Order: sequence, then C-alpha cells, then structure tokens
Amino acid sequence: MRLKDKVAIVVGAGSIRPGMGNGKATAILFAREGAKVVAVDRNLEAAKETVGLITNAGGEAIAIQADVTKETEAKSLVDTTIAKYGKLDVLFNNVGIGSGGRGLTVTEKEWDTVMNVNLKSILFVCKYAIPEMIKGGGGTIVNNASMAAYYSYPTYAYAVSKAGVVALTRCLAGGYAKDNIRVNCVAPGLMDTPMTAGIQTESRKASVERIPIRRQGRAEETAQTVLFLASPESSYITGQTIQVDGGQIIT
Repeated sequence: MRLKDKVAIVVGAGSIRPGMGNGKATAILFAREGAKVVAVDRNLEAAKETVGLITNAGGEAIAIQADVTKETEAKSLVDTTIAKYGKLDVLFNNVGIGSGGRGLTVTEKEWDTVMNVNLKSILFVCKYAIPEMIKGGGGTIVNNASMAAYYSYPTYAYAVSKAGVVALTRCLAGGYAKDNIRVNCVAPGLMDTPMTAGIQTESRKASVERIPIRRQGRAEETAQTVLFLASPESSYITGQTIQVDGGQIIT
C-alpha cells in the first residue's frame, strides 16, 4: 500500500486498442497500492474501462474525459479532482502519439500536433496540478518520455517532443523542489503495448535483437517504475529519467 490515501491523476489512462498500455497499467497499479485514481483520457469509454477494472478489484477511481492539449481542459480536470477528493498527491502524465512524417517529410500540421499532444499537454496539466500539490504540502509527478529522445530517431517530431519532456521534467524539478514536489521521468523502450501494435513483424524482430535483454518490455514494467518514482521509496530522487528499455541505452 505504497500510495495509501493518496489521490493520483493518470492522464492517458485508457486504451482504445486491445491490450495494456502504460497509462492503463499504471492506473490499475496505483489503485492496487491504495490510491484513489482519477483516470483521464480523451476517449471517455476507454477511461471508464480502466475505472471498471479498478473498481471490480475493490479499488476506487473515477473517469474524466479531457483533451489536455487544451489549457482549459487541463485546468478543468484538476478542478474536478479537487472537487471530488479535496487534494492531489500524484500525477502521471502519460500522453503521447508517434505519428508524423519521417525526417524532413514532416508537415507543419503533423509537427504541431505531435508537440501539442506530447509536450504542451504536460506543461499545462502541471501548471494547474502543482499549485494544488503545494497547498497539500507537496507531491510527486512522473512524466512519460521515450528512448527516442536519446537516438537519431527517424520520426523527428516524436523524438524532439520526447526530448522536450525530459528537459521540462528537469525544469519543473528544479523549480519546485523547495515546495516538496519531486518531478521525474520514465523513458520506455520497445514496449508490447497498443501503441507499438502496428510495427511490422520483421522490423519488430530486428529491434528486439538489438535489445540486450532480447525481448519487448511490458506495460506493467513501466508501471512498476512509475510507482517507484511516485512513492516514498524514491524520496531523494528528482529531475531524473529512468530508461525502461531492457538495456537499449547501453548498446
């Protein structure tokens, strides 16, 4: 019960495709560890599905529909959380899309869309979450980046947006440590999640062969890392990014 009596927002807690995404797995794990979970997703039915899994297992959760690329909706989801539970202790920003043209074929619209979803949304959810955490004496934030931030990745918009998440995490960590707010980041590698379902078999096989552990990761493994960073077990860690990548970073 590492999050007993905590209130946790998980943004991107649903999954519109079959399977277990990082946000869904984390929301379920947070609830299992005692948190009251606010499952946020642009797709309300996907958020409700996650809430159903939590409540059927005896946990507590509510679903909120929000498009966090819009500042007003980022504010609204925090306001709804405070109205329901009176406080906010934990935030996991798990929004992200991998679309966009490869290399310099990317269009202006694709670039803006990826930056809005992957980076701007985190800024504005934090903008309204952090003041509530300060009122409560502190809190923890975990942002979801990607190993793409560390390589010459072919989809430029995705890689640059995720590198921005790492930089934003450091900025927030340095700015709010005095308020007892820790901000860290996870950078998953090739995970077996709905987001990677479209990768062709041969391409997937070649990617796995470059991973020292020789397999894809599971969403539950990302969730365990997020839980560690959100819990008191990481009380002296802030501004850091943990690669959940099977050793890909060392190759």
